[in-house]
Amino acid sequence: MEKARTIAATVCVKCHGADGNSTDPAYPKLAGHHPNYIVGQLNEFIAGRRKSDIMVPIVTALDPGDFKALGAYFGAQKPTSGTVLDKKAAEEGKRLYLDGNEEKGIPACAGCHQEDAGGTKRFPRLAGQHREYLIREMGNFKNEIRMTKTGRFMREVAKRMTDQEIKAVAEFLAGL
Repeated sequence: MEKARTIAATVCVKCHGADGNSTDPAYPKLAGHHPNYIVGQLNEFIAGRRKSDIMVPIVTALDPGDFKALGAYFGAQKPTSGTVLDKKAAEEGKRLYLDGNEEKGIPACAGCHQEDAGGTKRFPRLAGQHREYLIREMGNFKNEIRMTKTGRFMREVAKRMTDQEIKAVAEFLAGL
């Protein structure tokens, strides 16, 4: 765990914060994610299924043997919450997150990401995540830029959502 803490404090800190609670909305919060999810995403960068001009060179320079320790380290960190800026949008987002929209074929997000948005070993923690990051990543799914193995389903869901619906769900999640 000590080596992972050192990597977090020297390599990850600028974008994600030493404790995984990024303060820059361009970068995701890693604190509280399931360790297996973090390891999986690092491997997706190496495999080229997840694209990032910033992350790919960083991840490929790391020892893959440290991925599990990094996952455990960030998973053990206490996640911070964001704030709701638009209460009306957050209420709309909450309904969509918890219930989906059967008419449009949009399943409840809670079905995979959990009712509390805490995520699982396969699906990311979304609670408290930066709204800007969530909106960008949903756009990446919608536009087939994010091609991760577990993202196939998300690409279909994102294509069925309007930009307004994506923003509303992101607003709700940011406040958790």
